Amino acid sequence: MTCDYIQLANDGVQQLRPYQPGKPVEELQRELGLRDVVKLASNENPLGPSHRALEAARRSLDQIHLYPDGAGFELKHALADNLGVGSDRITLGNGSNDVLELVARAYLQPGDEAVFSEYAFAVYPLVTLACSAKPVSVDSHLYGHDLAAMADAITERTRVVFLANPNNPTGTWFNDQALDNFLTRVPERVIVVLDEAYFEYVEESHYPDGLKRLDRYPNLVVTRTFSKIHGLAGLRVGYAVSHPQIADVLNRVRQPFNVNIPALAAAQAALGDIDHIENSKGENTAGLVQLAEGLDGLGFTQIPSVANFIAFDCGGEAEPVYQALLREGVIVRPLGGYGLPNHLRVTAGTARDNERFLQALKQVTRRR
Repeated sequence: MTCDYIQLANDGVQQLRPYQPGKPVEELQRELGLRDVVKLASNENPLGPSHRALEAARRSLDQIHLYPDGAGFELKHALADNLGVGSDRITLGNGSNDVLELVARAYLQPGDEAVFSEYAFAVYPLVTLACSAKPVSVDSHLYGHDLAAMADAITERTRVVFLANPNNPTGTWFNDQALDNFLTRVPERVIVVLDEAYFEYVEESHYPDGLKRLDRYPNLVVTRTFSKIHGLAGLRVGYAVSHPQIADVLNRVRQPFNVNIPALAAAQAALGDIDHIENSKGENTAGLVQLAEGLDGLGFTQIPSVANFIAFDCGGEAEPVYQALLREGVIVRPLGGYGLPNHLRVTAGTARDNERFLQALKQVTRRR
């Protein structure tokens, strides 16, 4: 071969490294011959999806020889009613990851800048570089967003700011006053993406609801997902809520039929299953307490979290601990790719799975 196809790619793509998801259960079973594997790596709902969502998805299978409704009319109107917004503000995505990329594709060009926090979701720099724009990482404060420093980092070249509340992978959060102070400093020409993937789990009284700020800040885009509390990660459906003009722009670059028929049906049904949402919140709250107390008992320092996971410090390089846990049949998430080589992240699972993780971690630390 005489052609270097990597060199033919645009400059930003050449700098990319593929996103590394949590290790699949099946992969670990193949590698180590294990049968009983617990996965607490990808912030999935341990209760699974709503039974209503499952039934709706199954009923929709008779229609999968047809293309889905490209506009997602029924789901968008269900979301509009549920959220109290106009349907012209909603953009559907193949997971909220998709709408994050839509914002980048729509508003970033070579030479533009996108600002985000140091330990923020890995997709923010990925979508920025894919557009040959410049990623601007701002040092964190206590593993979370330093919103004042992020406002200071905005320049004439800044087109997008990515915020995550709560933040993944650290679980930190910022309050309503901090968000409002930040938004008042951002020029209207700069799009502010507020990633609220874990919104439904948060119980803090001063946690801000981004949707309530859309009328005051027309440059605000709020993204949410059905992958977390609704338990539909495998179907890939999320959405953005924004000013109608921004939604119009995002829908111009959105791929046709980006949300499939079972996903549309399941998501609409999940919205109405309040019992499942409340049960999932309760399970998560109990799981966070169980994990936090267990990690404290084992002597691990953790980052306080309001999401559905906890990041903790292994007191040294985390990779050996991660590998040892794999051999025990427990999958968590190493955070070296986020610049946290001493930390692991564990999802709050069922009481049984959390205990399995804590016992495995205890065995691993005894052997260190």
